[in-house]
Amino acid sequence: MDDIVKQAMAKWPNVPNCQGWLGLDARGSWYLRDDRAQAAGAFQSGLPGSKGSLLTHEKLMDFIARNYLPDAQGQWFFQNGPQRVYVELQATPLVWRVQLDHSVKDHLDRAAVVTGAWLDEAGHLYLASPAGLGLVHTQDMSLAAEAVEQGRWQPQDVLQADLPGLFGFVKSPQAGQEK
Repeated sequence: MDDIVKQAMAKWPNVPNCQGWLGLDARGSWYLRDDRAQAAGAFQSGLPGSKGSLLTHEKLMDFIARNYLPDAQGQWFFQNGPQRVYVELQATPLVWRVQLDHSVKDHLDRAAVVTGAWLDEAGHLYLASPAGLGLVHTQDMSLAAEAVEQGRWQPQDVLQADLPGLFGFVKSPQAGQEK
């Protein structure tokens, strides 16, 4: 976490959390969700306009990456100064990019060691690491298939709906607040 963020947290300890304004899609892209996007539907819904606006500002994305982590309940957030901005997840908290040597990096460009693999009913491949669970990016499935064929990863069957409970993450912190 950035030092400036830690300083802001110490200076303003009681800033309310932010819900629903930031989303991470299944390809590792960040989306800003204004009132209009939130009114269009849940981030995961696929409804027109519900995803929001694709974030393309490199410095902001780097800042988010340096300050992105889970809380004790498995809700992933971006610590924006003194405020936690909880992230709506389309799939998983991480999205893996498979490298030519079959090593992996997450959507934040951090290398990780794969500790397990799972395949869901739709054919999506998930990898676990000490950093958390992530979905393999669709563009990297041929490299992932090579890793499986070589015996590097041995996927187990899993139902997509079971992933949050099995791996301790919350797809929609905002939905949890609305209950």
